[in-house]
Amino acid sequence: MRLRKKHFAIPEMHENPYVYFDGEKNKGHWAEVFGNNNPIYLEIGAGKGKFTIESAKLHKDINYIMVDLETNALIYATRKILEEELTNVRAMPINAENILEYFAEGEMDRIYINFCNPWPKLRHQKRRLTYPRFLEKYKVILKEKSQIYFKTDDLDLFEASLEYFRESGFSELVADFDMSNEEYPQNIVTEYEKKFRNLGIPIKFGVFEHYN
Repeated sequence: MRLRKKHFAIPEMHENPYVYFDGEKNKGHWAEVFGNNNPIYLEIGAGKGKFTIESAKLHKDINYIMVDLETNALIYATRKILEEELTNVRAMPINAENILEYFAEGEMDRIYINFCNPWPKLRHQKRRLTYPRFLEKYKVILKEKSQIYFKTDDLDLFEASLEYFRESGFSELVADFDMSNEEYPQNIVTEYEKKFRNLGIPIKFGVFEHYN
């Protein structure tokens, strides 16, 4: 669903010191940006940011970067960084296509992909954030033996993604077709996930480890 255009979003984010429109300059220097050597976790397609915001509040010893091309959603996430005084969070309004322009080899300790667009039409599937051409880029910026955490409501996307990860040489650590909150008590339920659960749609969850 496309959000209504928020004309205030980009000007407001330009005033936010935790948002980068020129993040390329930080490539290879994100530890310096955060001012420490804590692990850096990246959420691709963060939307309104609840997952990263809640994670960052729980884990102050981890640095988080959230990226999303949709500024109409990301504006709400970036406001929260300031409101919650989360010095361990940064944000960038970027296209995942260009991820290698912003992060150096082995700079990320983990990647999260939560409820991304399933792009069901065959001609569009190469746009999926779990498609092999994206996975090859993630492999560059991930440290060896780091993981990608993936959640979706879409069965076709999940089944296809399992194959994508295998084809790209990832080791499959978890492939759960019905993720229960009881089994994963630390799971952060976003508004999308809550909606799908209320509709009785099983949440699919996977963890995939990267080896060079």
